[in-house]
Amino acid sequence: MTDKISEDESTREDLFEHYKFIADPGQELLRIDKFLLDRLPNTSRNKIQVAAKNGNILVNKTKVKQNYKIKPMDEVSIVLPYPVRELELIPEDIPIEIAFEDDELIVVNKEANMVVHPGYGNYTGTLVNALVHHFDNLPSRSQDYFGRPGLVHRLDKHTTGLLVVAKTEFTLTNLAKQFFDRTTERRYWALVWGDVKEDGTVTGHVGRSLKNRKVMTVFPEGDNGKHAVTHYKVLTRYGYVTLVECKLETGRTHQIRVHMKHIGHTLFNDLEYGGDSILKGTTNSKYKKFILNCFDLLSGQALHAKTLGFQHPTKKEQIQLSSDLPHGFQSVLDKWEKYTGVE
Repeated sequence: MTDKISEDESTREDLFEHYKFIADPGQELLRIDKFLLDRLPNTSRNKIQVAAKNGNILVNKTKVKQNYKIKPMDEVSIVLPYPVRELELIPEDIPIEIAFEDDELIVVNKEANMVVHPGYGNYTGTLVNALVHHFDNLPSRSQDYFGRPGLVHRLDKHTTGLLVVAKTEFTLTNLAKQFFDRTTERRYWALVWGDVKEDGTVTGHVGRSLKNRKVMTVFPEGDNGKHAVTHYKVLTRYGYVTLVECKLETGRTHQIRVHMKHIGHTLFNDLEYGGDSILKGTTNSKYKKFILNCFDLLSGQALHAKTLGFQHPTKKEQIQLSSDLPHGFQSVLDKWEKYTGVE
């Protein structure tokens, strides 16, 4: 099955229709896996059965099992938690840091200033281009390897940290369902402007701004956007900025960035949301120079995907990974510690 990469860099928590068929008026009773096998290109009965088992095959908008028998005029659709991709993926020999890898999946520690997937304005030099090259050069491959990285979730260009990618169709579907069901664990470290007084939770619909489609905003409940929840706790206070840990309950585009801005704590050096201006502090030249020196150490927002937890799709064991802060982010914290005397 092909899939299409969208511009949305969020966790895929929506279902995308990949195929749709309507049975003929004279259709004989036929198992749905046999019905689809005749209509789907480059697939197998096993893949169709896996899709049905995971609840991805709908008849008349209701989930069915692989032994369901098609009747005349049944509307059959296959929906998956990732969109259809139409871009050609070009292998590129780009170094990547691997945190975990086996025959089913790979977890990478994404560096700053790297776009995850090809799209408008970024057709080469992406993490996906690097992964295609990596997969092509593996000494051995799983029997179910399908020759392309299966993206389950995304990280923004300037956000660093852990990202899991599937190697097989089964793993992609399984992981996508874990993210859809919100059973994964994702914790991010963020440096935000202002003195965050206490731990808390931000709940607010997130959607594209009606004034600027390049950024997201928080809408009143029931209006535009989609339900989003971010839990945060204070790690270190530096007076004018605070290091916080954010735990995602949902995975909307720019969720942490827009939620923290919504409560008055824009991420430090966030280019799209105004964090690259001096939002808190004094007006003296020494402080201004200090902040600009900190900005120079970051390519964008100070946001790092610190930990990632999920159930391995085939081994059924819990995978729990943690990553160190990148050099630039850590250097900024070191500067703030020195500047404020906070450790």
